[in-house]
Formats: sequence, structure tokens, C-alpha cells
Amino acid sequence: MAPVVSSAFASRIVFKLSRRMNLVCGAVIIGLLIAVALLSLVWTPLPPAKMQIIHKLQPPLAFGLLGTDQFGRDVLSMMMAGCWNSLSIAITAVAVGGTLGSIAGISAAAIRGLFEALLMRICDVIFALPPILSAMVLGAFLGPGRFTAITAIAVFMIPVFARVTLATSLQAWSRDYVMAARAIGNTRLTISLRHVLPNIISQIIVHGAIQLGLAILTEAGLSFLGLGLAPPAPSWGRMLADAQTYLALAPWLAILPGLAIALAVFGFNMLGDGLRDLLDPREVRR
Repeated sequence: MAPVVSSAFASRIVFKLSRRMNLVCGAVIIGLLIAVALLSLVWTPLPPAKMQIIHKLQPPLAFGLLGTDQFGRDVLSMMMAGCWNSLSIAITAVAVGGTLGSIAGISAAAIRGLFEALLMRICDVIFALPPILSAMVLGAFLGPGRFTAITAIAVFMIPVFARVTLATSLQAWSRDYVMAARAIGNTRLTISLRHVLPNIISQIIVHGAIQLGLAILTEAGLSFLGLGLAPPAPSWGRMLADAQTYLALAPWLAILPGLAIALAVFGFNMLGDGLRDLLDPREVRR
């Protein structure tokens, strides 16, 4: 009987460790990307915008660790600077959109009625306009740039967080502790801040981590279309766009930023999955 029990216990430990590996793997990947992004603010092998035409289209290790592009710019320096630009835009957009969307969702759960119905209809309208299309409209008025990219992504994130927050807040409002707080005369604002928000904040964090991957992908798409950062500011999406003409001659110009985008999206998805497993109360009790 003992070997059977030991085997079951070992299997349970392996299962729990495998569930935590998502968190560890995602945290390591994102930690490395953030470290590279911060390092690029104080040091890069060469200035990212420095052109050396005589050394253009040099393969990796021939001139610099990752070679040069069609203007002789150091690809490694551009990748490092592009890491900061992509991450800063994505994180800022998700933070702004997540904050506004969460406030709207929590408010709708507390007020209900017409405000809730109106919020849902506004969310439906925003969902009907993809972020790239919104950025094209904004770009026509504001011109391409960091503000346009952040605004386009943040506007799309607002209804995403509003719906998630509304659903989780409505569940919290049906709990006994909220009913007890209402019975002793607490206002809806007090209940939302003291009882509802603390019990849904973990789900907002998890959702935010997952949405960061989508934000990275969206920022790359906007930069690819010329709606993100204006040249010569490096961006992974713009590097992909510039590499189209040189795919046969210099494939590394497209492979490297493509791998960076895929790695960032993968890392944020793994981090979100790991946080969900860690913060889920049902997982904690197991």
C-alpha cells in the first residue's frame, strides 16, 4: 500500500511543479527582456541610428554580433532599443486601458441598470473597430508616433478589462460578505473599494499579464504599417517592415525581430497562465 501512496504523492508534486513552471518560465523571459530594455537606455554597442553604409547588410558576426541592416546600422543595438520601445508602449497602453476599464467595470457592477447597459453597448462599438483601424483614424489626425500607438491600444483594452471586471464584480456582489456590508449601511463606493476590488484584483492582474502579449503584437503590427514610432526610432515591427525587400539577401533582418516578438508574446502568455494558477483560490486549496 505504501508504494502506491508514495507514487500518488510524487505524481501530485510533479503536477504542481509543472503548473508552476509556466510562472517561472514566463517570469524569466520577461525579466530578461526588461533587463535588455533598461540596459538599452544607458548602453548599446553602437548608437541605434548610426549609419555606416560601407558596412551595410553584413551578416551576424561579420560586423557586430547580429550584423547590420541596409543602412549599416547595428542590428543588435536596434533590437535592444526596439525592446524598450515595444515594451514601454505595450505596458503603458495596458496600464491606461486596464485602469480605465477596471474602473468602468467596477462602477457598472455597483450602479447597474442603465449605466451597465450603456457601458456594454459602448464596449460593443469599440470591439467592432480593431485597434489597427483605430490607429489609422488617429494617425490621420495626430500623425504616426508613440502617442498614437498607445492611444489605439489603450482604447481597445478598455472594453476588454471592463467586461472582465464587470463579470467578476457581479460575482463578488452576490457573496455573503458584500451582503453583510450592505446590511450594516455601507455605501456602494465603500463596498466596491473595501470588499469588491480586493477580491478581484488578482484576476485583473492575471488578465493584464495576458493582454500585454496582445499589446506587444498589436504594437508590432502598427509599427509594421507605419503607424507606430516614426523613424529613426527603432521598433521590432518597423524592422520587420524594412526587412521585406531583403528577405532573400539578408534573412536575419526579418528573423531576429520576428523571434523577439514571438518570445515576448510567449513570455507574457506563460506569465499570465502561471499567475492564474498561482492566484486562483481553487489552486491554493489543492
